[in-house]
Amino acid sequence: MSIKLVASDLDGTLVDHNNFIPAKNLDAIKSMHNKNVDFAICTGKTYSITKDICSKCNASYGIFGNGTLIVDLNTGKEIYKNLVSIEDFNSCYNIAKEYNLHIHIYTDAEIVTEALMYMDLRNYILNGSKDTENLHFKIVSNIKEYVNTHNPQIFKLVISSDGTLDKVKDILIKNIPLSINHIKKKKQYKDIIINKEYEYLDITPKNIGKGYALNYLSNFLNVDTNDIMAIGDNVNDIDMLKNCGIGVTLSDAYDEIKKVATYTTTNTVENSGFAEAIYKFVT
Repeated sequence: MSIKLVASDLDGTLVDHNNFIPAKNLDAIKSMHNKNVDFAICTGKTYSITKDICSKCNASYGIFGNGTLIVDLNTGKEIYKNLVSIEDFNSCYNIAKEYNLHIHIYTDAEIVTEALMYMDLRNYILNGSKDTENLHFKIVSNIKEYVNTHNPQIFKLVISSDGTLDKVKDILIKNIPLSINHIKKKKQYKDIIINKEYEYLDITPKNIGKGYALNYLSNFLNVDTNDIMAIGDNVNDIDMLKNCGIGVTLSDAYDEIKKVATYTTTNTVENSGFAEAIYKFVT
């Protein structure tokens, strides 16, 4: 097996919990490029949020919004795009508000919310508490009214809560044709950026996910999936790891993903587990 493409998650995989890329990881990426192995960022974040990191890593391709957008980073051209419809957003919004839950959306260059909480607050802090040329934070009194008035392109939406979201997830799955990742940032997975435990539903169009997007990219590049290594740490990375030649997770990753990984590193994200995987499998 000869690895021709490496696809990596960002937070908790390539980027540590302080939003820092360890120097060894950057060195490993350079080594990978020297061997003519393509590198793809594969993240739940949108392109606008991660544009600077993609450039710093010299990534060739980017899978964003958990697979709603694929971009050729060398040319800036979109390879694939699939958006959440206004109708499906409205249905999600109504259910979220019925249960008094927080909801925010990601457009091509904005995070739109009714108040900075949970994941949107996390991104606000990581972004330096300010807008940049790539990303803007918009606080509105009513997201539903904003969406139906301005008709933005919605790459994904997030519903968050201090409590459990199992019931709401079941309702959404039963009534709306969407893909949902249920992330629990509790106990050892607590969000240290905002110092809070919570759960969130990461919602994208139906049949969208990192695994689907990586398969689409492999077909586009004419690269056999057996020649792809994927690296991730969270439950939204599971399909990506299952549908490639080598699936790697880190020692401090979620237990669910360790069950499907080909290899679990001995190092954490802070100790450059990503680099460990590159030097072990990319020859």
